[in-house]
Amino acid sequence: QDDQEALQLLADRVIAWHYPDCLTHPAGDGRRYAAFLQAIGGRTARLLAHWQAVGFCHGVMNTDNMSILGLTLDYGPFQFLDAFQPGHICNHSDNQGRYAFDRQPQVAYWNLYCLARALLPLIGDPELAQAALEPYRTCFAHDFESLMLEKLGWTGPQTDPDASRQLVEDTLAMMARQQVDHTLFWRRLSRAVASQDPEPVRDLMPDRPLFDDWLQRYHQHGQASGCAPDAALMLQRNPKYVLRNHLAEIAIQKARAKDFSEVQTLQHLLETPFEEHPGFESYADLPPDWAASIEISCSS
Repeated sequence: QDDQEALQLLADRVIAWHYPDCLTHPAGDGRRYAAFLQAIGGRTARLLAHWQAVGFCHGVMNTDNMSILGLTLDYGPFQFLDAFQPGHICNHSDNQGRYAFDRQPQVAYWNLYCLARALLPLIGDPELAQAALEPYRTCFAHDFESLMLEKLGWTGPQTDPDASRQLVEDTLAMMARQQVDHTLFWRRLSRAVASQDPEPVRDLMPDRPLFDDWLQRYHQHGQASGCAPDAALMLQRNPKYVLRNHLAEIAIQKARAKDFSEVQTLQHLLETPFEEHPGFESYADLPPDWAASIEISCSS
C-alpha cells in the first residue's frame, strides 16, 4: 500500500523486540534495515540447514509461510523423508515441484529476496539490499556442512576441510543412489560406529558393494583426520524417531474415533526423539508399503 511510515514503524518494532543488535544504526538509516535483512537471512539459513539435515519437507514455502524469526511454522502438507530422494515432493498440490526437498534452500533465498524488495523503501540502496542477502548462501553452506559432519561423527574445525566436504557430498550421493531410508540410515550408522558392526546398515542397502565402497572411504577419512567418529555425538544428532506420515495417519484415524492414545504416544516419543524408548521400536521401523500411497496437500 506504499505506506512507508507504517512499514518503518513495524520494522523498528520488530528490530527492537527481536534484533536489537541492529539498533547500532539510527532509525531511518538504511543500514539499520539492511542489517535487519542480513540477520533474518542468517536465521533462515540456519533453519534450512537443520531442515535439510534431518530430512524435513515443509511443503508450502510461500513467503507468508516463512517466519521473520527463523522458526518452522505454517507447515500444512509437511513430511519427514522416508526413502532419501533429493527431489521428493511431499505436497501433492505442488505439481511443478517448486517446493521439492532439494529446492528448499533456494526457495528460502527467493523468499528473502522478496522481503528485501518489501524493505527497499527503508534500505534505500538496491546494492545495499543485495549485499545484505548474499551472506545467506555462505551461512547455509557452512551450517549444513557442519551439521552433516556432526551426523557423520565429527565436530569442530577439520584438518582437511576439502576432504570433509567431499565426504558429505559422497555420503549424500550414495544415499540417493540407494534411496535408503533417511532416518534409519543415520541412526543405524550411529549404532554401527558404537558397536563396530556395520551389518544393520548394510541390510538397508539394495547395492551393498556401493555401500562397502563408501564405508571404506568413511573409515579412511577418520584415519586421515586422526580422529575416529564420535558415536555419542552421532546419537545426539541422528534421531531415532521422527513423525513419519504413516504414524501421523494412524494417530489421526484413532483420534477421529475419540481414541487419543496414539497422539499421546507420539508426543511422548517426539519430545525426546534421540532417546531409545525401549518397547517402542516399531515406531522407528521402515514404513509399511501402504505409506507410499498417502497423499497430502494444501486441502488435506
